[in-house]
Amino acid sequence: MSLEIRRLQAEDIPHLLPMEQEAFSVPWSEGNFRALLDKDTYLYLVALSEGIPVGICGMIMVCGEGDIDKVLVDPGHRGQGIGKTLLQELLQQGQQKGFADFTLEVRVSNTPAIRLYEQAGFVSEGIRPGFYDKPKEDAMIMWKRRG
Repeated sequence: MSLEIRRLQAEDIPHLLPMEQEAFSVPWSEGNFRALLDKDTYLYLVALSEGIPVGICGMIMVCGEGDIDKVLVDPGHRGQGIGKTLLQELLQQGQQKGFADFTLEVRVSNTPAIRLYEQAGFVSEGIRPGFYDKPKEDAMIMWKRRG
C-alpha cells in the first residue's frame, strides 16, 4: 500500500467525519476540524491511501510541548502501521519545530493505543480519574520526554 502523509486540508474533513463518528463516543464536528486549519499552534497530519484520507494524527503545541490529542485510523485500514507512521512523522515534525516533550491522554482500557504509544517511547506518568465520558473512564497520562 502506498501511503502519503501531509498536513490536514479542508477537503480531507468529509472523509474524516465518518471515521471520527465511528471511533469516538464524543466525536469532533466539522467545525472542530476546520478550526485546526491554518493555525500555527496546531499540527495535524493526514495519511492518504490512493488519495483518500485513512488516518489523522495531530497535536496542539503549547509552552514548548506537544499535546497529542488525536490519533485515528480508519477501521478498514488498521493493523497496517498507519497509526505508527503518522505518530512518528508528527513527533519528527514537532521536534523540528523545537519541541522536546510530548504528552497525551488515552483511555486506560485502550490497550492497542497504549502499546503504540509505548513503542514510540511514551511512558505512563499518572492517571486522570474520570477524564472520559460515554462511558466514564480514567485516562492514562503518557509522556515522551527528551530526558
